[in-house]
Amino acid sequence: MPDISIEILCGQTTQHLSAIDQRHAMHPEALAAYQNMQAAAEKDGIDLALASSFRDFSRQLAIFSGKANGNIAVKDQANQVVPLSELSDWQKLQAILLFSALPGTSRHHWGTDIDVYQPSALGQNQLQLEPWEYQKGGPFVQLSEWLGDNSKSFGFYLPYDQYRGGVAEEPWHLSYYPVSEQYQAQLTIERYIKVIQELHLPLKKTIVSHIEEIFQRYVTNVGRFEH
Repeated sequence: MPDISIEILCGQTTQHLSAIDQRHAMHPEALAAYQNMQAAAEKDGIDLALASSFRDFSRQLAIFSGKANGNIAVKDQANQVVPLSELSDWQKLQAILLFSALPGTSRHHWGTDIDVYQPSALGQNQLQLEPWEYQKGGPFVQLSEWLGDNSKSFGFYLPYDQYRGGVAEEPWHLSYYPVSEQYQAQLTIERYIKVIQELHLPLKKTIVSHIEEIFQRYVTNVGRFEH
């Protein structure tokens, strides 16, 4: 397997992507597989659409910094706002990482991972990207069931199909395994530390001191692609 540049792994370039429109871009292999899956879903009466695809480093940094600095609310798995001011720095970091990756470690940097939904089922409601929307009684339960039955045949799987002590359950998040597996294998702690060395990053001291546990719980702790 050829070496993949750290710029690609950490979302600091778009050279590895194919643009879809002004908002979305994907790795070309993942895009081709997604379009085939989208066409198959349409035949079954399901309009599969992208809520999110590639997200660059600076965007992830803005999200993370906004939460760490208290400008963006941090919620727990019960959808309650977490009182960050009452927590230690390590507790704050864990609360943020439940739903938001450290900049440079998001799978969305790779162009292999997407968040999907079904526009026709949403009606007049606003998309929340919360688990209840994809569960029984939610607007996207049919989509969720279809993906469970069919996504694997197109190379996609749910890396966050359940909570494993790190990232929360994300039934909307699909990963294109043939490429994302390679990228994940090459994103190491040593390479990542070099990326953030010169960076102004909130909670940086805490990140560095807990980096091994962070990678174990929040970066490599994902579901398996069942062949």
